[in-house]
Amino acid sequence: MRAVIQRVAKAGVTIDEIIKSEIKTGLLVLIGMEDADNKEDIEWLSNKIVNLRIFDDENKVPNISVKDMGGDILLVSQFTLQASTKKGNRPSYIKASKPEIAIPLYEKMIVQLENDLGKKIHTGEFGADMKVALLNDGPVTIVIDTKNRE
Repeated sequence: MRAVIQRVAKAGVTIDEIIKSEIKTGLLVLIGMEDADNKEDIEWLSNKIVNLRIFDDENKVPNISVKDMGGDILLVSQFTLQASTKKGNRPSYIKASKPEIAIPLYEKMIVQLENDLGKKIHTGEFGADMKVALLNDGPVTIVIDTKNRE
């Protein structure tokens, strides 16, 4: 599982010119699944996301998590995060899970994030043509791959 986590002042998803989800201060998380992903990846990544200390405390030191500050999470599926650009100029998406595997993983991630955060998270719509808008705060952007836990 690969995730791009962005600290945002606001973010939203629009589908067919209709707002699907919006958040204010919190995290926009783009997530791409592969067939090898499992429950352990979901639990580890969710815990990492909600506990990342990337929000400033009173001394302007990034020492507070989205959970600690009561922020929101907007989770958006993005299969292109599994792109391989090793060969040629056209990305290969062979590692990206097909919907029959990715949708259940995505749905389990939603539930896990809600449990770990302690409140409902906001989402895009799996497989939809989404327009994602954000105001990155910082900017702060972190990339995490559950198969390469650095």
